[in-house]
Amino acid sequence: MAHIHLPDGSFTLFWVLVWWIFTLVLIGAALVWARMRRAGAREITVAAFVTAASFAVFQVQVPLFGGVHMNLTPLIGILAGPVLGSFIVFIVNILSAAIGHGGWGLIGANVLVNFSEVTTGYLTFRALKRVTPSLFSRAGIATFGGLFVGNIAMIAIILVSGIQGVTQTPVQILTGLSLLAAVNMGVAVVEAFVTGFIVEYIGKVKPDLLGGGRP
Repeated sequence: MAHIHLPDGSFTLFWVLVWWIFTLVLIGAALVWARMRRAGAREITVAAFVTAASFAVFQVQVPLFGGVHMNLTPLIGILAGPVLGSFIVFIVNILSAAIGHGGWGLIGANVLVNFSEVTTGYLTFRALKRVTPSLFSRAGIATFGGLFVGNIAMIAIILVSGIQGVTQTPVQILTGLSLLAAVNMGVAVVEAFVTGFIVEYIGKVKPDLLGGGRP
């Protein structure tokens, strides 16, 4: 859900390169780890499915404050784990930029934002296993927590990078971003319920899918 909806040129070239470098290092580390682990056919199939689902949902926007949407990133973490999840959000952001959803220069920053949601969702879902056996509750809480962290990451990246051509003070920018984050978290409640129902259903018909996604 947290996504920097700014056109190319909003960040200086320096910050565009900084976030791209971080993302390429992340993807490189994930490639090394995936090569060592050798993901099985089932994991690749699940990853392909959630990539398609995430990309489709990603494009359905609610026209509020520049556009808010669900993107199923915590669900990606729950089903695919953070390693495959990093590839998924990278691919989804590239495909989205190709059809005009976000700038090419902001792919690096947006991948980092989405990866924070994937990782938080994955870790929270697994940690809550000791607290409650309810898949719906675990998935819902993990989703809300992941999207909350994603919004914090989005705000932090924008404040650190700055926005070219904007005359607002940092305090004014933070106020606007906080309002956007509040709207995002309202949508996050909806996504938490949707993800909860999806994971609960998967737990009934294909519970082995919830045992994958190793870190």
